[in-house]
Amino acid sequence: MASKVAVVLVMLYLSGFTCGIRLDGNGYTDILIAINPAVTEDPLLLERIKEMVSDASSYLFQVMNNKLYFKDVTILVPPKWTGKYSSANTETYEKANIIIDEPNKFNGNDPYTLQYGECATEGRYIRLTPDFLKRDELIQFYGPRGRVLVHEWAHLRWGVYDEYDERKPFYTDNGKLEATRCTKNMTGEWRSIPSGAMCTPTNINGKPNDCYFIPHKSQTAKTSIMYLQSIDSVVEFCNKKNHNTKAPNMQNRKCGGRSVEEVIFSSSVDSQYIPSSSLPSPSPEPTFSVVQRQQRVVCLVLDVSGSMGGQRIVRQRQAASLFLKQIIEDQSYVGIVTFHSTASVLKPLTLIDNLKIREKLADSLPTNPNGGTEICQGLYKGLEFLTDGESNSPINCVNNAIASGATVHTISFGPSGDKLMEEMSEKTGGKFFYAGDTLNSNELVDVFASLTTYDGDPTQQTIQLESLGFTVSGSGLFSGTVSVDKTIGNYTAFLILYEHSPPPTILVESPSGQKYNTFKPDPQGNSLTLNIPGTAETGKWTYTITNNGQAQTMSITVTSRAVSANVPPVTVKTHMNQQSSNGAKAMVFFAAVSQNGLPVILADVRATLESDAGDKQEMDLLDNGAGADAFRNDGIYSRYFTRMKGGKYNLKVRVQNGYGKARFSLKRRSGAMYIPGYVVDGKLELNPPKPSVGEEDLVADVGIFSRTAIGESFTVNLPPGVPATKFPPNTITDLNAELVKDRVLLTWTAPGEDLDQGTASEYDIRYSEDPDVLRSNFNNAHPVNSSNLLPSESGSSEQLSFAPTMRNGTTLFFAIKAVDNDMLSSETSNLAQVTKVIGYIESPGNGVNMIAIYISIAMVAIVGGLIVGVTMTARKRKRTLQINPPVVFRSKITGHSIEWVRLY
Repeated sequence: MASKVAVVLVMLYLSGFTCGIRLDGNGYTDILIAINPAVTEDPLLLERIKEMVSDASSYLFQVMNNKLYFKDVTILVPPKWTGKYSSANTETYEKANIIIDEPNKFNGNDPYTLQYGECATEGRYIRLTPDFLKRDELIQFYGPRGRVLVHEWAHLRWGVYDEYDERKPFYTDNGKLEATRCTKNMTGEWRSIPSGAMCTPTNINGKPNDCYFIPHKSQTAKTSIMYLQSIDSVVEFCNKKNHNTKAPNMQNRKCGGRSVEEVIFSSSVDSQYIPSSSLPSPSPEPTFSVVQRQQRVVCLVLDVSGSMGGQRIVRQRQAASLFLKQIIEDQSYVGIVTFHSTASVLKPLTLIDNLKIREKLADSLPTNPNGGTEICQGLYKGLEFLTDGESNSPINCVNNAIASGATVHTISFGPSGDKLMEEMSEKTGGKFFYAGDTLNSNELVDVFASLTTYDGDPTQQTIQLESLGFTVSGSGLFSGTVSVDKTIGNYTAFLILYEHSPPPTILVESPSGQKYNTFKPDPQGNSLTLNIPGTAETGKWTYTITNNGQAQTMSITVTSRAVSANVPPVTVKTHMNQQSSNGAKAMVFFAAVSQNGLPVILADVRATLESDAGDKQEMDLLDNGAGADAFRNDGIYSRYFTRMKGGKYNLKVRVQNGYGKARFSLKRRSGAMYIPGYVVDGKLELNPPKPSVGEEDLVADVGIFSRTAIGESFTVNLPPGVPATKFPPNTITDLNAELVKDRVLLTWTAPGEDLDQGTASEYDIRYSEDPDVLRSNFNNAHPVNSSNLLPSESGSSEQLSFAPTMRNGTTLFFAIKAVDNDMLSSETSNLAQVTKVIGYIESPGNGVNMIAIYISIAMVAIVGGLIVGVTMTARKRKRTLQINPPVVFRSKITGHSIEWVRLY
């Protein structure tokens, strides 16, 4: 018999949040590590995971002053592993905090953390590879595994960021070239890779050259873990006293110049719960459990009471039929329970192993509602499938559900819901959905289509390509297209739902012109289904639906699966930052578009929000690194939701690459820095280079595609008539400054009137030589005249050029606040900086001997320091050589006075 691991789906007037990490005293519990099915079974891998976590726990204990450690960890192994493992309960791959997966063609073996939100917001998961855990030679690339895990844990749990920056690896501070790091006490040398020669970092076409800051292997600096945790002396996070606020890294940009330690203790999810007292050394050892999921067991608990009269019982049959025919995975067990005032078993647990079984279960779905509504009776009868008929009292539904080990997903169908069921979903790690009982939204079908369990293998998932509701007149028709891309095509199905008989006439045409018009009818469920045999053709499929009777509402749903087990499909996962809101804090919507971990960027992503009161809003989700979006071009599309009204809401996301512009992102995730080498006793010891990935290799794999996905439902608790909260413009986090001749060019992304919605009214732009003035006393900094700059719509590119008075060798810092019509001001933006440096070489004669000048430059480098920028002026002609960013030094060559200062 199958394991008692199951999902109980309660389908009625009902209403989840997945269980996660907890801090129990000084110890973290409920940490879940999941191994991807693609990973080969290996006892060594399990031992290395345990070693890494134990080492990380000891290191975390040390760096957090004996206050925190890892208490208990569960490792979820793939279903196909053959060893003897305990049975999993509610643990699933998609709930994992740490994922062990094979390297993909871009990220390779880089450890990284997927981060979505703002500073101090928890990340989604840490990703490690089997090679990282088993190949000891990789330790020299990233540092000891336990230290790397603590670095990633800070991303995941506390929402802090890296203190290095591959795009801006250097900057100038008071005329001195500095590597982007925290703290500046970390010493090293600028070396060319692979030659090892001393070098000067420069920007060529906006990108750093092959000159790297190589740290000394022997250090005394204790900070920082978010910069270079691999150094033996590093045992601290940066704090307020030693934090490098001038470094142009993500930590400063996203967290307003605050140190990692400040964020942990003032803003993170643990900030109020970290114990004040320390434990005695050594740290307690973590405990480990290794578990395995067996076949999935699903019980549909369906309401057939009188409240399901009219079209509701039909909608239930339509949605449940789709689930049984297309969504539930092969080799799963499914049972069906119905309830009204009492409950009964409609179908016992049945193994899903062929299409006939699926259709037989679908045909048995109920159609006749009657009687009262006793939710707990239905739930108790469903739980009997999991408890071998043990006599638990149905009086306390929540306790029974928790004790069963089941995950309860609940759906609120109609205008009201039962709080008991919402609580049950939350406490069992289930999900809450609201579904309207009208067909034009197609919400109930979307909910059932989303209830697929992801075990880490995307090729086994059913992908929703289209979900659309529409109204057709008496003799009208509706037509459209849906794209089948090269990553999908198997088990492709078209489902048409309608309200009234006679059913509509449908014609589906493939890209090559083959016509399909024979649909399998379900008169009791008002549905028509077309299953495309074999693998569906790649390209645009067209459909035409002609009504044959009175005007009515219809819907179309198209689903498919991966074209093969070797080709993972493009997938979309969507969620929001909170499941309920009182209006005081804006909600953020996210849609992650990827193919097997590779981010897909430049797609068209549109979110639709619909409340139980019929309020409908649409907005484009953006991947521009501004507003609600944390990182530009990382495949995570985001937007704030500000125009709130009270009620329950559904989120639906549609993703398209209709014009073929989407491609894979080359952007690196937040994670431990790859170390190219160390300087040991003055000599450079290089590590092997990472494999390079050409952009052409990534672009080639993205084609025309369309996807539809929904998130969990959420609730806005605003009393009727109470207006939504008025929000200020969002904080600008991508301000950039560049010195062009004698003018400063500022560029940034426009915020909105309310966060990233609408258009702001004006900008307040200021500068100072002291960055702390801008952060702590913005109004006392020097203002920039921006009265002629009218803000553009949110998401637009903005720029302003002006000529401040600057002395040679000085650095100016810039910041912006945006203001709306109500004079609400955004927080201070990230700081941008420029340094003005001018140098002259006066040469006698009528021309310039460029070879002599280059020799002179080399001499200056030897005598005076590093050369990084120079302007050369001759009597009759000028030549300019720019290498950024320069440092300040003076020297004399062949009697000519030369002053070297910062030049952009």
